[in-house]
Amino acid sequence: MSPAVSHAAFLAGLAAYLAIRVLFQRRMAVAAKAIGRSSLRDRLLVWAVIAGQILIPLVFMLTPWLDAATYEPLLASLWFGMAFTLAGLWLFWHSHSDLGDNWSVTLELNENHRLVTQGVYRRIRHPMYASFFLMSFAQALLLNNGVAGGAAFAAVLLMYLVRVPHEEKMMEDCFGTEYAAYSRQTGRVLPRF
Repeated sequence: MSPAVSHAAFLAGLAAYLAIRVLFQRRMAVAAKAIGRSSLRDRLLVWAVIAGQILIPLVFMLTPWLDAATYEPLLASLWFGMAFTLAGLWLFWHSHSDLGDNWSVTLELNENHRLVTQGVYRRIRHPMYASFFLMSFAQALLLNNGVAGGAAFAAVLLMYLVRVPHEEKMMEDCFGTEYAAYSRQTGRVLPRF
């Protein structure tokens, strides 16, 4: 199988991912924030994910710099990669749309923030991270390079491990026992039934 096909599938998924993010980021640009816990560490984590999801894959596809880690792609990787991409994009879209005005790219709460427990949040507390993991699996399958393929997973895992405890603490501080009860009923990135 030609790597060009799987690279094109990756780029199509990346374009859809960025379109979703830009759409919802524009909607949220005017919302007033009541609580902001964004820090330099938080912004560096966001940039690490951007590097892993976008910059390193582009370096792989546009330059010979990562050629030493390239391998022959498998046809099954293309199909599974596209399936993970579609699942990740579906979850990414619904994570944003279910949050509505409560979404922010950094650790912030709006003035009228509410705890969202419906839609994809009914069973998963952090479906956006789950979508990032799905898309990082897709990236590993679609990009036939050990560095570019694994870059997103490494960055997303780092962000998840560092950021989620702070995110959950912020939600506990804001919503108290309501968030504690919600946490007992849901999984972090895997659904709890």
